[in-house]
Amino acid sequence: MDWVETNGVVLRYELSGTGHVPLLLIHELGGSLEFWDPVLPAFQQTFRVLRFDLRGFGMSEKVKRLRLDDLLGDIAGLLDTLAITHSCHVVGPALGAGIALAFVARYPDRVRRLAISSPATGVPAERRAQSLRRAEAVEAGGMRAAVEQSLSRSYPERFRGDRQRFEQYRRRWLANDPEGFAAINRMLAEMDLTQQYARITCPTLVIGCTYDTIRPPHEVKAIAQQIAGARYVEAASGHFMPHQTPELFLETVLPFLQDS
Repeated sequence: MDWVETNGVVLRYELSGTGHVPLLLIHELGGSLEFWDPVLPAFQQTFRVLRFDLRGFGMSEKVKRLRLDDLLGDIAGLLDTLAITHSCHVVGPALGAGIALAFVARYPDRVRRLAISSPATGVPAERRAQSLRRAEAVEAGGMRAAVEQSLSRSYPERFRGDRQRFEQYRRRWLANDPEGFAAINRMLAEMDLTQQYARITCPTLVIGCTYDTIRPPHEVKAIAQQIAGARYVEAASGHFMPHQTPELFLETVLPFLQDS
């Protein structure tokens, strides 16, 4: 792993794998590049894998405010700095999927195929206040003030069978910087990617997860229907599919990425 300074921020990243086609992995809200550990070995066998910490998270530079434009610029800058000029496959869950959608819409020539699960593309009006309250709670009381409520929905008991994997996830989540976590919740509350879907022209796989109560399948399917030619499938998984059901995620995503 290493660090690079680009777009006015320091990002931690790792570039690994033996393949020639670059694969960009974008982690979820409150996550880090370690999110991808359960599926990384399989991806490394086929692709040149780039994973990184979003600004404000993991071991990237901490910030007090976050804008989607900054995150997209970070990704473009990271690719430029690492001299990745060929188009990439891009994969992400949850907010990572929303960022991936926005990146494809902004930089269509840099993306070969897009595979996303449970995309968080904004917050419905009825849930906006909840996101803002969560931001205020962690600013006032730290990450521990929100851990139980947040993970009860995003990482429910049915996906905690691998206790070590879950406990590692929980501890990493608690280690987040409260200000960065609050900032990205506020960013999500202001996001609306509806106008971006029509700009996406690359082959796209959209996965709705049947046990995801945060981004239920009917909401995800509605997004897929607005992307030209997108393939929509449903899987028996949760909000963080690559981490909660890694084998199923690989079974679903790898054939799509390799079909090029």
